[in-house]
Amino acid sequence: MDLAQHYNNLYHESLQKIKTDHYQVDHLIDSLSDNRYGLTLLFRPDEKVKSAIEGFLDEAKKVEPHQYFYPASDIHVTVMSVISCYEGFDLFKIALKEYIDIIQECIKGMSRFDIEFRGLTASPSCLIVQGFPKDDTLNKIRDSLRENFKNSDLEQSLDKRYTLKTAHATVLRLRDKLNNKDEFINKIEEYRNRYFGCSTVKSVELVSNDWYMRKNRVKELYSFRLR
Repeated sequence: MDLAQHYNNLYHESLQKIKTDHYQVDHLIDSLSDNRYGLTLLFRPDEKVKSAIEGFLDEAKKVEPHQYFYPASDIHVTVMSVISCYEGFDLFKIALKEYIDIIQECIKGMSRFDIEFRGLTASPSCLIVQGFPKDDTLNKIRDSLRENFKNSDLEQSLDKRYTLKTAHATVLRLRDKLNNKDEFINKIEEYRNRYFGCSTVKSVELVSNDWYMRKNRVKELYSFRLR
């Protein structure tokens, strides 16, 4: 199944759940006791793309202001969740240099790549901007990470939740009941195929992070330049 079809299937399945009130509200977004933390390799869209995404979010806020909207500083695309967030993760108890060395080996010789951000899809709890890489560099990096971490003794959880195949950016999470559901759905459908722009990925970052990638809880650990 190609990426566009995958996004399309996800969109129709999730929109049906929203329409029938089977969506999922995230009750941990505002929890002061949520201490899930992990290790992620990611990149961020450029400023023009993030500005275009924020334009959509501003429109969505007018319809459902009580939901959780990602600020521009937090918008990202996950290359790989190296250690998925969990309670008790301690950055100081892992051999960080070994993680950096493995990732460095995985991206050696990899070139910068372009990714087009076009249209929205959804999950039962989120709205997602669709990303479409213009070549297979991202997949090559991911496959190399899987192979190299599989052959290491380092703590990791690659693909434990699901096998990452997309290049999406989560931009809105449902934190409360939808009060204007029909208008919200209309706004999603209005932006379903909206073009948000194209970014050239010149580097990827290793960060420690909370579940929502909040800027004040993200620690940048290392930046890997692409060729």
